[in-house]
Amino acid sequence: MRTTWLLALSCACLAAFASAKKGLEFPRYDGKDRVLDINDKNYRKALKSHDMTCLLYHAPPPAGKERQKQFHMTELVLELAAQVLESKNIGFGMVDSQKDAKVAKKLGLEEEGSVYVFKADRVIEFDGLLAADTLVEFLLDLMEDPVEVIDNALELRAFDRMEEDIRLIGYFKSQESDHFLAFQEAAEQFQPYIKFFATFEKSVAKELTLKLNEVDFYEPFMEEPVTIPDKPNSEEELVAFINEHRRPTLRKLRAEDMFETWEDDIEGIHIVAFAEEEDPDGFEFLEILKEVARDNTNNPDLSIVWIDPDDFPLLIPYWEKTFKVDLFRPQIGVVNVTDADSVWLQIEDDEDLPSAKELEDWIEDVLSGKVNTEDDDDDDDDDDDDDDDDDEDDDDDDDDDDDDDDDDDDDDDDDDDDDDEEEDNDDDDDDDDDDDDDDDDE
Repeated sequence: MRTTWLLALSCACLAAFASAKKGLEFPRYDGKDRVLDINDKNYRKALKSHDMTCLLYHAPPPAGKERQKQFHMTELVLELAAQVLESKNIGFGMVDSQKDAKVAKKLGLEEEGSVYVFKADRVIEFDGLLAADTLVEFLLDLMEDPVEVIDNALELRAFDRMEEDIRLIGYFKSQESDHFLAFQEAAEQFQPYIKFFATFEKSVAKELTLKLNEVDFYEPFMEEPVTIPDKPNSEEELVAFINEHRRPTLRKLRAEDMFETWEDDIEGIHIVAFAEEEDPDGFEFLEILKEVARDNTNNPDLSIVWIDPDDFPLLIPYWEKTFKVDLFRPQIGVVNVTDADSVWLQIEDDEDLPSAKELEDWIEDVLSGKVNTEDDDDDDDDDDDDDDDDDEDDDDDDDDDDDDDDDDDDDDDDDDDDDDEEEDNDDDDDDDDDDDDDDDDE
């Protein structure tokens, strides 16, 4: 499925842009080669000469014409990103998994098709949509400081509006504080996927009800944070807590980490909800989902992936064909990530969306296994069995017809034999009569 999504979307940034007046000139690839072919001779220089280096680890170039075009499109994505970020001192390269296997092993590259970003002594895997705009945004976020400081009430309001993101905020004495430095070290391990904030202002801390050296963890769409226990926290304690609580009860599929989200399934399935946030029915359905998530936030087995179709317009036909649903209406279902089999809650009318209680009951059926993607397979098997039964019935009917035909043939044969015998007897009688007549004449 990952390959399908990449092929469907990677060309989005490569379309020819219409000419515009100054100030809205979208970049076009200028034809200059900036992406390096990384090998054993140049990889050290490539890493040392840039603040960050972005490497695509790929399979050997394919032989087929169609696959060659797809590979070339991927190269163009990197070339355009390299062109846009040329002034930021970010290097780009490609590593062939077969030809440059030794280099890949030295650098720790493992998954073909993945992009790895080298920044100082860290390696960050980009697990999002391989499109130039998405990749550029990811790299720019990675260039920023891992911790953003909140100084006033207006910045705090902006922080409160980030409900879609996992975020942490701590209150510290100063930027030289050992506890803040530990917080900063932890932030670097999760940048840019998880947002870290800090404040040194008592007024902001009071608004957040934070005590000195205390850190709050905000799960997406939750109204209240969770305070990380045992303050002050070391880097290791912060990392351990985040890893334990990283999977939200309700999370949004985003282009920058869509594959990481999709691969983070629970026993091979995802509960998936489609809802357009800008649509009134979609907004209402999303609010119901939030209510369900808040009521069940302590359930470790529940994680709902919310997808706004407006964020992935090129995938709408693919999803509608694969899942057999209308994405212009709110939908929720369970999806098997292995074969994309799915079962969806029947929502008869947009005007009568399921209540939070009805959704919770359906989710309980999913978690208990009462509703599962194998149901469709069973139905298909039943249909096959019905077809087999019909075939057997047809065969039986044919056999009966054949038997009837045979019986009719036998009856006809018997009648013919009887007729022949009667004719023979008549002939014999005629002969006898003739003999008698002859005797009389004599």
